[in-house]
Amino acid sequence: MTPPRRTSPHLLCLALSVVAAAACGDDSSSTGATTSAGSTSSGETATTGGPGTTSPTSAGPTSDASSDATTDTSSSTSGTSSGETTGVSASTGETTSGTSGSTGDPPCPADTVICEDNSAKVCDGLGGYSSEEICPDACVDGLGCTLCVPGEGTCEGEQVLLCNDDGDGYEPAETCDPLLGLACDPELGACTGACADLGLSYIGCEYYPTVVQQFDGYNNAPAYEYAVAVANTSDQVAKVTVTRGGNMVAQVDVQPTSVQLVKLPWVSELSSGYGGSTVVADGAYRLRSTNPVTVYQYNPLTVTFTNDASLLLPTNTWTGNYLVAAWPTWSFGGNAVPGLYAVTAREDDTEVTLHPSATGKIIKAGGGVSATGDGVVMLGEGDVLQVLSDYNGDVTGTIVEATKPIQVIGGHKCTNVPLNVTACDHLEESMFPIETLAKEYVVVPPVQVPNDAQEKGQIVRIIASEDDTNLVFTPDQPVAKTLAKAGDFVEIPSTIARFVVSADKKILVSQYMVGQDGGYGTSDPAMLLAVNPLQWRQNYLFHAPTNWQANYVDILAPKGAAVTVDAMNVDDWQPVGASDYQISHVKLANANAGNHSVDADVGVGISVYGVLSYGSYWYPGGLDLDVIPQ
Repeated sequence: MTPPRRTSPHLLCLALSVVAAAACGDDSSSTGATTSAGSTSSGETATTGGPGTTSPTSAGPTSDASSDATTDTSSSTSGTSSGETTGVSASTGETTSGTSGSTGDPPCPADTVICEDNSAKVCDGLGGYSSEEICPDACVDGLGCTLCVPGEGTCEGEQVLLCNDDGDGYEPAETCDPLLGLACDPELGACTGACADLGLSYIGCEYYPTVVQQFDGYNNAPAYEYAVAVANTSDQVAKVTVTRGGNMVAQVDVQPTSVQLVKLPWVSELSSGYGGSTVVADGAYRLRSTNPVTVYQYNPLTVTFTNDASLLLPTNTWTGNYLVAAWPTWSFGGNAVPGLYAVTAREDDTEVTLHPSATGKIIKAGGGVSATGDGVVMLGEGDVLQVLSDYNGDVTGTIVEATKPIQVIGGHKCTNVPLNVTACDHLEESMFPIETLAKEYVVVPPVQVPNDAQEKGQIVRIIASEDDTNLVFTPDQPVAKTLAKAGDFVEIPSTIARFVVSADKKILVSQYMVGQDGGYGTSDPAMLLAVNPLQWRQNYLFHAPTNWQANYVDILAPKGAAVTVDAMNVDDWQPVGASDYQISHVKLANANAGNHSVDADVGVGISVYGVLSYGSYWYPGGLDLDVIPQ
């Protein structure tokens, strides 16, 4: 890359008298200062060095009997030369003097290398050059002749190579994966394609579906299938490939603006038994698409008594910082039925460090994790670390850090909510990176079934990401308002309250449906992460399986928002306390293969859930994943 040509230093110009013209083609405003021959006013100013650079000073007594005239002297330094000008005051006859300089650039320091017309020139510090060399390949300011320009890319097949910092060679940067619809463009030296420039949202091209613990007996096919739903948000066919390790598992075409279900084998090392904690090499599936899609996983897909679903997050939104939401260990049949979190790595040599919360220090040890929940574990691409709680343990509030991007899923094998209300149901949800969390959330319960004019009880947890977090509820809720340590949480017992919670530091909010025997109609426990309003979107494409007794989408919106579901206006709104937010519970028709859309004129938040007798699922229908400052 050749920089702009530098201007040569000006020649030295001296104004010899008030009659002499200024040399070098500059006018009087830029080469010196003389007083006007016809001026009779006192206090006349001599200007040097160009307009705007005058600096008047008294030249001493010059007055006669009729006037007190002051002679001004100004000086400026510009470029590499200066000259002195002398003139005569028209009002006093005194002489004035000043220093004038040219307006060119100063010379570059000695031994500085600059580039001009692909030539490397070494400055001599005096306005010239001590040497000059024509560059056969590239010229870089400060380096001189190089093989390439640092940071610029080139292609070697589908491999992007970037020029190193010294400009003397190329280093591998990334591979343009054809399974992501990418190709290396030699003109740009970069990967191009629909998946090359993705924003930060739940829409992406690469995902890692990950099986977590499920109640034994409900984790085997074909009676109970583990599956993902892939929704194509583009106007082109999305070719989807699923692998595990080096093995091909499935390939499907997902038509534009449609949803395709993909059934995947259970990973028994992750789904079965009661622990301990473990690492499973290549435990996750890798799903790649040639066009942007959204992905939801169902554990299991089969409608039964122990279901839940997760919105998966694309790898381009992953970070290395997460806060876990889960549920306490449940004692059943002589077993400690565990709460859990599962960590999936995107790259080899990913170092994961665990910081257990006050309740997260009772763990089933294994996989490099101690019984107190501490551990530093190295994962390879596609590896899964699953951490399980023991009797009286609860991994909620644990902070997971990693040296490279990871996915974290929190949940439970199967549990009652509350622990003394039947029946048990599987819980799971993808955790949002701490970088995407915020300080305000709108929290509302789902509806009851069959009487959906009433709302269903839920338990709500608010979890601190930092020490000394203070909470405010609108309207107020009967819990403590200060969280002393990162990972501490408050729990609002069974409630149908609608409220806004705000904090002075980032928080995570998790919601849990109360079990069917709690008296709030049909459905069992399910888990949801609340989405903060800063991450709400104006449009969503989502899936609700048609074989459930009833499916709903709950829409949170600012008052006055115009919203449609499947192109039908949403008109039935209810207030959220005295806030500026409102809620609508919309029952979904079991049509169009379970594919649905929400569109709005402003950002809105959605959650999707389905229920039957002693069964349910619940997940956020989507969100943006922008980084939100602390």
